[in-house]
Amino acid sequence: MSPVRCFNSESIKKHSLEFVLTVVLKHRWWSSTMIFQRTVLNNSAIIHPPGFYIIGFETFPFISVYFIFLAFVYGVTVLFNILVIYVIASTRRLHTPKFLAVVNLAVIDLFLNTCTIPSMIKIFLIKNNFIPFNLCLLQMYVYYVFASLESFALAILAYDRLIAICFPLRHNSINTVRSMCCIVSVTWFLVMGVIAFTTGIMTRLSFCRSVRVFSYFCDYAPVFRLACNDNTMQWFAASFLSVLLLFVPFTFIFLSYVSILVTVFRMKSVDSRVKALATCAEHLILVAIFYIPLTVIFTIGFFLGVVNPDQRVLSLSLASCIPPCINPIVYSLKTKEIKTGTLKLFRKTKVNLKKRFWYLIAQTVMSL
Repeated sequence: MSPVRCFNSESIKKHSLEFVLTVVLKHRWWSSTMIFQRTVLNNSAIIHPPGFYIIGFETFPFISVYFIFLAFVYGVTVLFNILVIYVIASTRRLHTPKFLAVVNLAVIDLFLNTCTIPSMIKIFLIKNNFIPFNLCLLQMYVYYVFASLESFALAILAYDRLIAICFPLRHNSINTVRSMCCIVSVTWFLVMGVIAFTTGIMTRLSFCRSVRVFSYFCDYAPVFRLACNDNTMQWFAASFLSVLLLFVPFTFIFLSYVSILVTVFRMKSVDSRVKALATCAEHLILVAIFYIPLTVIFTIGFFLGVVNPDQRVLSLSLASCIPPCINPIVYSLKTKEIKTGTLKLFRKTKVNLKKRFWYLIAQTVMSL
């Protein structure tokens, strides 16, 4: 006969405790599982995970080269946009409606790249692609606010060109600093309100299956597609967001340039035509850089139905990171007034550095 082991109540408690401790020590995800369970108990209809894993770049070859490139892009973005903001803020004669719109674009560019590129570089350097649930929603909100504002900022610059070319005699009375402040403020409040709603409804979703987001940040569509309950409202919100982000501002820009072209070709002087069109060239480059990649990606996805995930992630990351880097170089720093202000700033800095250098030399000699 096989020996029979008898367990009293104390022995059972001891072995149970040992088993629980072993499971806790061996499985790090235990705390995360408890968060899932706690959320289910507090709200039986909704399950919120502790966070998501951003896996958009896991299968990319030569990923280190791409992240070095992104670091360079971010450095250029910060340097030149801060330079534009400082030059305009410190030069009194640049406090005009046109340069208020330029500062608006520079601020948006700065925040747009700041909300994505540092987190991508962190994932590469630390090898930690986990992002907490609330931080994911915050990143989603900030990104779409500034991506939408980028589109509206280009529309505001088109409005400035429209008034300057089509209504040259009334330009100063129509496009004032006060009116430009109102336009910029309205776009900010409108976009922040709409994105707050579209991001807020993400909390109504339950995530009881995968928490792996195939994108380069907490992107709206890849996240809501992970939900295990009805996401129809979020799908409509994403569609509305695409219209708000792309088609409304682009339609205004297109109609503005139709009006500008009609006005230009009515001019009798060829020199006047060339001069008027030359003032629009840089802005058209910005519009092309921002809208063409996004339009191509969304069009291919809509008509073909399937886009290679790796190509989508790479294309969208480039389409969102490159314009904020190029905008100040192509548009702002090529403007005569900003170029003059920048040169004055460098000369002033050079003189101050020389004075500081000779002052330190004199102090050193006197101390000897």
